[in-house]
Amino acid sequence: MFNGNEIEGGLSEAVLYFTQDWEHGPVSVQGEIVGLDLEPNSQRGWHVHEFGDLTNGCTSAGLHWNPEGQNHGAPWDHQRHVGDLGNLHVDTYGDVYIDGKVINDRMSLNGPKSIIGRTLVIHLGTDDLGKGGKPDSLTVGASGGRLACGIIGVLPDH
Repeated sequence: MFNGNEIEGGLSEAVLYFTQDWEHGPVSVQGEIVGLDLEPNSQRGWHVHEFGDLTNGCTSAGLHWNPEGQNHGAPWDHQRHVGDLGNLHVDTYGDVYIDGKVINDRMSLNGPKSIIGRTLVIHLGTDDLGKGGKPDSLTVGASGGRLACGIIGVLPDH
């Protein structure tokens, strides 16, 4: 999913599977992210961004995907961007493992709120979930620059 050549410090590997059991059900994710050299026992913000464009690296992905014009928030908040996923939890080895966690009941894998073709971005810092009181808390969760990204695509049934 991520292009390791664009990540400073070496190669990484990530495979994340987004699933949706029924058309209007919540989207869940499972997978792993290894080799990003993340600080052990930390958290990193991750969000779905507007565009599936990596022409100029992760900056081409645009802003957090926010078709409803809401402020930034936590995945469980009523007011939030559709693309707000909260924080990834980094383990003691600096890797991330996600096992079928329901992450968003607003996004979809079909229809007008589909994330297919958009970009998933992992940020350098922790997402304050819109509650940090910083100038960019309500827009990006003060989660810092973009560390890694990949376009969300479709796999054939297997």
